[in-house]
Amino acid sequence: MKFNIAICDDEISVASSLKNQVELLFGKSDHTAEVATFSSAEAFLFEYAENKAYDILLLDVEMKNMDGIQLAKKLRYDGFLGEIIFITSHFEFCGEGYEVDALHYLIKPVSVSKLNEVIEKAVEKLLTEPPSVVISCGGETVKLYERDIIYIEAYLHYITIYTAGGEYKVKENISEFEKKLTNVFFKTHRSYLVSLKYITRISRNSVFIKGNKELPLARGKYDEINRAFIEIN
Repeated sequence: MKFNIAICDDEISVASSLKNQVELLFGKSDHTAEVATFSSAEAFLFEYAENKAYDILLLDVEMKNMDGIQLAKKLRYDGFLGEIIFITSHFEFCGEGYEVDALHYLIKPVSVSKLNEVIEKAVEKLLTEPPSVVISCGGETVKLYERDIIYIEAYLHYITIYTAGGEYKVKENISEFEKKLTNVFFKTHRSYLVSLKYITRISRNSVFIKGNKELPLARGKYDEINRAFIEIN
């Protein structure tokens, strides 16, 4: 499998060294990697606007202007689901990573053996972790696994995400949120996204989910949702 990796550090020599080390690691692996370096958070965001296919990010915490923590928060808010590894010269920053579900902190100068260990852990997680989406709700960053999301309902400028463990109200457009999810979810109506895994029955005008709750099905979508339901289940 191929992994896309970005290294964002305003010390060019550090970024170059990390890139070489990561490429050497993947040179001995069954997987491949494309590694890109960026000298600032802004430079990375410019590229990310066109290409969001990154799996692993190594972010310097102490960059000028936008630092690595701020960058990670912005990316998580935008729905980035990959692994984030922070690089820092100071231990005191290590408490801030929980907000963005950071995998690890690497302390400069970065040990090759430690870098390899953390990258291998990131790859393992990416290969085994089920699909998820990160949301900002009530001032907190929350990771929701798709398997727990039953359906999403839109109202005005908000969506409510109904899960097996509770509800989350988020200020977001339902069409934009749909792009963050896999094809397990089907847009039954302009205001509803439903997990095909939770559907128990489909009629011409409605879908029924576990608990016999009825949700609307837009005209003309009956055949399409039946095909999707069969393919997923």
